[in-house]
Amino acid sequence: MNRVTKYITLSLILSVSVQCFSFGQGSSYGGAYKNSAPILYYNGYNNKTIEGLEIYNSASGRCIRLENCSNVTIQNCKFATSQDVAIYLYKCMNITITNCTFENIASGLLAEYSTGVKFISNDVRNCMGPTPGRGQMVHLVGCYGGGNQINYNSCDNISGQSSPEDIINISNSDGINGDPIQIKGNWLRGGGPSTTGGGIMTGDSGGSWQFVQDNICVNTGNYGIGNAGGHDITIRNNKIFSVKSEISNIGLYIWNQQSGITSYNMIVENNEVLWNSKNGVINNFWDAGNSGIIEGWSTNISNAQLNSAILPTKIIGRNQQDTISTSTSVFKLNIHPNPVYSRSIIITSPIPNNNILIISNEKGIKLIEKSIDSSKTEIDTSILANGVYDLKILNNEKIIEERKIKIVKN
Repeated sequence: MNRVTKYITLSLILSVSVQCFSFGQGSSYGGAYKNSAPILYYNGYNNKTIEGLEIYNSASGRCIRLENCSNVTIQNCKFATSQDVAIYLYKCMNITITNCTFENIASGLLAEYSTGVKFISNDVRNCMGPTPGRGQMVHLVGCYGGGNQINYNSCDNISGQSSPEDIINISNSDGINGDPIQIKGNWLRGGGPSTTGGGIMTGDSGGSWQFVQDNICVNTGNYGIGNAGGHDITIRNNKIFSVKSEISNIGLYIWNQQSGITSYNMIVENNEVLWNSKNGVINNFWDAGNSGIIEGWSTNISNAQLNSAILPTKIIGRNQQDTISTSTSVFKLNIHPNPVYSRSIIITSPIPNNNILIISNEKGIKLIEKSIDSSKTEIDTSILANGVYDLKILNNEKIIEERKIKIVKN
């Protein structure tokens, strides 16, 4: 939301290979939804799961509003045509939003004074604003503590159909040493017509212990990734690109804009940027010089090979197509969770059938094989790195279940 007004041209252009950070971004849910009215809980809605719902709210309210609630999972849901924030959290604890789809919403998630907020593997198409104040995929305000994660989401703001501000904004929020606020592996595209919005804003109104890594920002408006203050913030290994537009300004910048708030302990390293500014010059990096010595600044790269193709043409719904089950099984197997954030998956079936589970990588190399001979079997997936894998279940050497699973580790 903080606007950068200074333009600096960097002449260092290095050739580096272009590749995507692909962890199966976006929702993997391809099932049906049940229509639901907005859900509003103000106290004591704890240890619950909200799933499989489609919620519209064309009036001025929210689709889901939780206040003073804890241990709630919102999964496999769809939110559309919301004139305000689709999901609003106030003073909540341990809320997970995953495998959901958001379309034409003012903002996706606004969490205020909450902790343990996870927004993971969701699809968001068209943040509508109006700006300022709305137009974010995720906006954390005054959030604190460990367990706050904004990871592996896809957001596509289509020009002429959307009005985003900062797609991700971290405002006056503090992670902790050893468990910072994570913003990892997100695919973000599209910005404007706002002249102040961009991809990822850290340290807005201060804050600390924020970690931004492996994100891709393409044509996200005024800027790609910015920092407006705070301390102990890391921005690492991101890719940032923009074509020239009427609002494009700066790719990556560090500028403490908070009067009276000291900014320090910044790590900004190994980021690759090509940002074509509205002035017709390459404007990749800017250090305003008021955040102390920035560790790793010299390792950032002006990469002339970057272009819009660092993101696939289709980033919304692509993971759903890959992960819809092809099963014709009458055994009614249930495989969860997917994505896998822990160290295992659970296979349940009302009738044990002496099945065989096989997990292979994209090259077809078998990594895990285990017999499933009970109604509930836990499969240890700790040996698997982040990524998407093929899971097959066989009965009498015939495939009865085949799907993709996504491993997402912190």
